[in-house]
Amino acid sequence: MNAGKHLLSGSLIILMSISTQSMASSDSHTKTTGPACEGFGPQTPRDIDHVKGSNPQTFSIAPKSKAMNLCNIHFHNNAEHKAKDFAIYAGKGDHGHGGGYQCKASKSLSRSELKKPAKNICKGLKPGDTIEVHWVHSSCQIKPGKGLGSCLSTKCANPDLRVETSVFTLVNDKSALNFNDYAYEGNMVKGKHQPKSLPRKLGKAVEFMGSTTGPKYTEQTCSPLQVTWNVTPRCGKLDINSIGQWCENNEFSEDHAHGVRKLVTNPKLLSIIK
Repeated sequence: MNAGKHLLSGSLIILMSISTQSMASSDSHTKTTGPACEGFGPQTPRDIDHVKGSNPQTFSIAPKSKAMNLCNIHFHNNAEHKAKDFAIYAGKGDHGHGGGYQCKASKSLSRSELKKPAKNICKGLKPGDTIEVHWVHSSCQIKPGKGLGSCLSTKCANPDLRVETSVFTLVNDKSALNFNDYAYEGNMVKGKHQPKSLPRKLGKAVEFMGSTTGPKYTEQTCSPLQVTWNVTPRCGKLDINSIGQWCENNEFSEDHAHGVRKLVTNPKLLSIIK
């Protein structure tokens, strides 16, 4: 197996045991102090405005998402990544929840945009909140489903993975972006499972080599998986009611925002953004 091109050996076992929920769950045995983990590939999340990195491990960039199969959609409470447009530090958080970064736009919303929705949204989301959405794509011939286990199969244990990523501030405004425009709903394009669309008006996506995220990982407890990331640099305003509708019924059994992994800042753990 060429580790420079594929995921690490044993990825079938690792990925099958990692669901979106477990990526975002707390882990009392996770190390948060001490020396950085060594020997792992580039880590994520990162500040996408800073291009430097000195992690020596490389792997082949995954194909474009249109040439792969969408395997999962999920989202995180606050942004895991950081950029000029989402750089308001939310704090350390509690086991990944309440940490990360918020959109600058969230601090200048109107009273109508902040109006409380008529129903509970995705187990506690409210107008003004920031979310980071991940559209996960796999080179395997699979059907989209719950967790990262749906991104591979027994016949395809070492897939290329690419995550399309955008950050939003939630507003109570039906004229804002509609999350259902970015849903899956069985959409097929040239034989590939695809989201109906992606939010392409949020700036040119920054591409880099990284890993899986979620609060079970830190700079001392690294993720072994290899992922190509595309992160758009601007926040969009998203109608909170639309993502509430999606949480009530989607193919991925997603009904809440997941926790964030603390920003990776050690250059030894980061790839170069070219």
